Amino acid sequence: MQLAETQYDNSETGCCARLDVDHWDRREIEWERKPFVRDQVRKLFHIPVNYGSVIGRVNDLIESAEAYTEEPLWLTDEVSSWVSILYTASNGDVPGATMEYLSGTFLTRVFEGPYRKVREWADETSAYARERGANVTRFLFYYATCPRCAKKFGENLVVVFAQVA
Repeated sequence: MQLAETQYDNSETGCCARLDVDHWDRREIEWERKPFVRDQVRKLFHIPVNYGSVIGRVNDLIESAEAYTEEPLWLTDEVSSWVSILYTASNGDVPGATMEYLSGTFLTRVFEGPYRKVREWADETSAYARERGANVTRFLFYYATCPRCAKKFGENLVVVFAQVA
């Protein structure tokens, strides 16, 4: 199944689309039971070791279920130095997959740079949330491009999703 026609266009690399910064930066997003396929990525001192195989497995399940969203979205919960949880948006239940339904209010910020700046980006996003009168309850990260595409684009963009109360 092909992705729905949207602002998502991966024709430049055949892999990742360029991130539309204006679309993602400083947004407030409300979700009520938004469906995601949940999977786990193994890491070694915060470096993913099986990300590609996990993405491939999840995408195969979503494709088989014809459950692609109009706008692809992969969120990562960096739970430890050894594991992260990957949430891949779907348009409904995906047979054979572990589903999770996210609800709540999320504030977003877009950052550019190496992944080692994640803590700094989270701190800046917390400050942004405080300016808006909100407290962050957790962070999710949208690593918008793979390393190969980031190199081709000349920038590594990450969207920080701050769930707020």
